[in-house]
Amino acid sequence: MIERYTLPEMGELWTETYKLKTWLQVEIAVCEAQAELGYIPTEAVEEIKAKANFDPQRVLEIETEVRHDMIAFLTNVNEYVGDAGRYIHLGLTSSDILDTALALQLVASLDLLLIELEELITAIRSQARQHRYTIMIGRSHGIHAEPITFGFKLAGWLAEVLRSQERLINLRQNIAVGKISGAVGTYANVEPKIEELACQKLGLQPDTASTQVISRDRHADYVQQLALLGSSLERFAVEIRNLQRTDVLEVEEFFAKGQKGSSAMPHKRNPIRSERLTGMARILRGNAVAALENVALWHERDISHSAVERVIFPDTCILTHFMLHETTDLIKNLLVYPQNMERNMNCYGGVVFSQRVLLTLVDKGMSREDAYTVVQSCAHQAWNQPQGNFQDLICKDSRVINVLSESEIKGCFDPKHHLKHLDEIYQRLSI
Repeated sequence: MIERYTLPEMGELWTETYKLKTWLQVEIAVCEAQAELGYIPTEAVEEIKAKANFDPQRVLEIETEVRHDMIAFLTNVNEYVGDAGRYIHLGLTSSDILDTALALQLVASLDLLLIELEELITAIRSQARQHRYTIMIGRSHGIHAEPITFGFKLAGWLAEVLRSQERLINLRQNIAVGKISGAVGTYANVEPKIEELACQKLGLQPDTASTQVISRDRHADYVQQLALLGSSLERFAVEIRNLQRTDVLEVEEFFAKGQKGSSAMPHKRNPIRSERLTGMARILRGNAVAALENVALWHERDISHSAVERVIFPDTCILTHFMLHETTDLIKNLLVYPQNMERNMNCYGGVVFSQRVLLTLVDKGMSREDAYTVVQSCAHQAWNQPQGNFQDLICKDSRVINVLSESEIKGCFDPKHHLKHLDEIYQRLSI
């Protein structure tokens, strides 16, 4: 487990200063590797490490003139280092530094995301344990189906975020890749051993076969995985929004003291956080499309991906981090209303138990077609009627009472029947 205190905040990871810091980190790692192999003097590397620094404002000032960010950065670093600076960036191309440093930012961002994801997992598991047996109606097509529990609903969410956790752990390995292979990736002026040593110092693996850049399928995968996680968070948010509707009101976002829901209607308590999560997930999916567009670069490289990545990587990482934090807080403080769940489940006299009546009639010898006709007719009579009561209609139907006893009919309306195997699911998820 990564300790939170060892990492910067997510926003800091995507500042200009932090980016330049990673550039310098890569340059120094390469210098150290070259010194180990005898290409540059060890004392020069020590001088570089002692003096190397940069000023973000000065880098921008130089870039205004030279129109090249890496040259501007190297120029500024050499202003600090002096003569030993001639050993910096030997045999390298800009993307050796840019792509390797970007990997460091992406890995650090994932570490923060995994910490937040663990918090979300804990929050969902806690609520699921609390509501293992809080009975509510399950819905399909938005229509009442059969009884479930709120804990069971949360178990599905937990399983989904656990899959996300596994994907992000694998993603961390796939994105922790650097390249120090020079122009067009042929190692013409920097040997593979330097790449191996430098990447090892940085906690990265050398890319298998880079061009002048690391191929952007890795980066597209990164953004797609975060977009997928965002879509899962949106699914939870949409469910909360639906369950908070006035005519349902089975759960509700916590409404703080002094909070106001509408400038016009004082009674309003709106699911604003869930709606916000829904909107932000759309941005993540849009960024995933942009990342896919970056895969097809010309020949060994172009820079059509560069401007896109300056936007989508900070936005995607910061937004996903915020969404995870928001979702965790939302679920921790979610208001759950079991009485409303029970009320909704039993409307129209328990029509949601129709399958139990159907199967019991079939078990007693009635044909499935006849049983379906009997049960459906009673259900439709009760459905959406002010005083509709499916159980009363079943108890009075001669076709039913000629086959089933009073206790057998009553047993069909026991919601505990639908809970008998849920513990097996909870055990799989340590709920």
